[in-house]
Amino acid sequence: MNIENLFDLTGKVAVVTGGGDGIGKESCRILAAAGASVVVSDLNIEKARAVASQIVDEGGKATPVACDVLKEDDLTNLIEFTVKTYGTVNILVNNAGMGGGGRENPFDIDLKYVERIYTINLFAPWQLCKLAAPYMQKSGYGSIVNITSMSSINNSPSMAIYGSSKAALNHMSSNLAFDYGPMGIRINCIGPGATKTHALSTVLTPEIESRMLAHTPIKRLGEVSDIAGAVLYFASPVSSWVSGQVLMVNGGGVQTLD
Repeated sequence: MNIENLFDLTGKVAVVTGGGDGIGKESCRILAAAGASVVVSDLNIEKARAVASQIVDEGGKATPVACDVLKEDDLTNLIEFTVKTYGTVNILVNNAGMGGGGRENPFDIDLKYVERIYTINLFAPWQLCKLAAPYMQKSGYGSIVNITSMSSINNSPSMAIYGSSKAALNHMSSNLAFDYGPMGIRINCIGPGATKTHALSTVLTPEIESRMLAHTPIKRLGEVSDIAGAVLYFASPVSSWVSGQVLMVNGGGVQTLD
């Protein structure tokens, strides 16, 4: 058994949304390090360019593209751009997301907010799956990785819309596994626990971290590399008989405030 082959993505083409920062950025880097050509997609094109440039400097292949996942035309362009640039799509990481942080007081938010969160967290991944699947089937290799959240299984105050949108993403993915499996496409989810990203830094205090770690057997918060490692697992041949699963990467616990 050649271990390297199990994680070898040479010749594969990956698309990562929200690739300009945090988990998305680290996912782009690890997929490129494994040999994939990576399309770094982000709302902020300058961030996407910076990540793509870093990957090239590290010896990998990457191309940036601007994409607002709220816009259907941008989603279509993202896949068409990828196919035009690299010939196909083999790996799709739906990482772009929004919401959470305990900011969703149910009496303060309105329907427009709910629609926006669900469009970003659920409908955009669904549409990109639909657009990418025919190319994955034709190429003979397809892996979709949806970045969900530990909030999809937790119960927390002021998180109803974000949490339910991620729970819906879990369930949609496990059902799509039945539709895509006969096409040779796997689809799985990763639920990050409290991970050190810019988004977390906007709400994290030493007191909050201490309370989170009280529920975490591995006594540290997550790093983006922890999540990217799981992305590589699902994207690679090593997980060729794994589909419809939700993997919580959370230090063995739940980082709730109580």
